[in-house]
Amino acid sequence: MMSLGFLIIGLGILIAPLPGPGGVPVIALGLVLLLRNSWWAKRQFIRAQYARPKWVYPFRRLMRKNPEIAPVFWQQALRAEKVVLRKRPSRQLIRARKRIRRFFRKLFR
Repeated sequence: MMSLGFLIIGLGILIAPLPGPGGVPVIALGLVLLLRNSWWAKRQFIRAQYARPKWVYPFRRLMRKNPEIAPVFWQQALRAEKVVLRKRPSRQLIRARKRIRRFFRKLFR
């Protein structure tokens, strides 16, 4: 399982330069597999948790028994948007965000 985790992380790094967030979920999946099967990775994860708790929190949510996949990726998309825009989002972006949120709420009910 550890080698599969490393393989998936490598695949995610390879597809990361492509347009869209394709590499990020793949890398996250590989990290989750690695963390569940490696003591070394768990120790590194705990160290990272103390150093950068905001970066580690999404991975902790994905490692729960019943992970909340859609809310985690939604939160990360909002964080990325905040970093990219730096200003207040436009009205069109706010409307699009609300439409997407409604769509996913209907989908996962």
